[in-house]
Amino acid sequence: MKANRRKLIGGTLAMSAVLAASGGMAHAQEKGFPDRMVRIVVPYPPGGFNDTLGRLVAARLAEMWKQSVVVENKPGAGTMIGTTQVARAPADGYTLLVNQFPFAANPFLYKKMNYDTRADFAPVVLAGRSPMLLVVNESAPYRSVADLLQAARKAPGTVTYGSSGSGSSNHLAMALFESMAGISLVQVPYKGSTPMLTDLAGGQIPVAFDAFPHVLPFIQTGKIRPIAIADDKRSTLMPDLPTISESGVQGYEVSSWHGFMVPAGTPQDIVQKLNRDINAVLEEEAVKKTFREQGVVPDGGSSEAFGRFIDQQMALWERVVKDAGIHAE
Repeated sequence: MKANRRKLIGGTLAMSAVLAASGGMAHAQEKGFPDRMVRIVVPYPPGGFNDTLGRLVAARLAEMWKQSVVVENKPGAGTMIGTTQVARAPADGYTLLVNQFPFAANPFLYKKMNYDTRADFAPVVLAGRSPMLLVVNESAPYRSVADLLQAARKAPGTVTYGSSGSGSSNHLAMALFESMAGISLVQVPYKGSTPMLTDLAGGQIPVAFDAFPHVLPFIQTGKIRPIAIADDKRSTLMPDLPTISESGVQGYEVSSWHGFMVPAGTPQDIVQKLNRDINAVLEEEAVKKTFREQGVVPDGGSSEAFGRFIDQQMALWERVVKDAGIHAE
């Protein structure tokens, strides 16, 4: 079956979405879908935004469909445990994956995976993006991106930063930042965002990148101070916080994005129904409010657009990983 899927997909997720939209190979299976329980697999433990997103969408779809929609948390191995389960699930629309940043980076970080990122999945919809924030300890001498760049250029290889692990999203974000800014920093890897941010708040490390929902509670304590946001525009939650691009590293944008996928080979009409219905959920004001409160930028759109987005992300992180010689722990 997987070999047949690879022939069908043609090598890119964007092509997968185009095939899904064409309807040329679809059977009229949307009628009556779903007629039983649907699973949404979240490859993270409970509590983070991906879990929030999965449960929020599951609750709304259950109301819409009058069917049970359950969330299953399957964390571990850099999201690969849950992702592998979805790759091996029947291609019938009854198993969805909430995926994120690692989905596009893992193929270049790990020598061996139990699934093919491009061939084994079909994109459904990009739900939202969590822009990275460049944050520092409250007592750190860096009041701006310019301050950090000046310190790093004055003493290359002496300024340290925290990450949630080698190959993590914030590690890759900093590697791209170093490359674009022409500086060299020293990584201090942790086992997850919470211990890293706890040490940042305690002053054990001076600076880090992390996604908006992760850092917001720490910022609210006053122990961590944001100095820039890695988006193309300022956040409505922090309108006085400059973008990294306007702070001197032009064109720098990194978000920890969130989206839905299904196994490759899922009937096209079902993929499009999932796309329409999840888009409808994302348009609800209560859902938008939940996103905004956590600093997440709502998205939505077509499955084709999501496929193109993932292809772009894979091209970017392949280059960053290879240039920096990064390997996952």
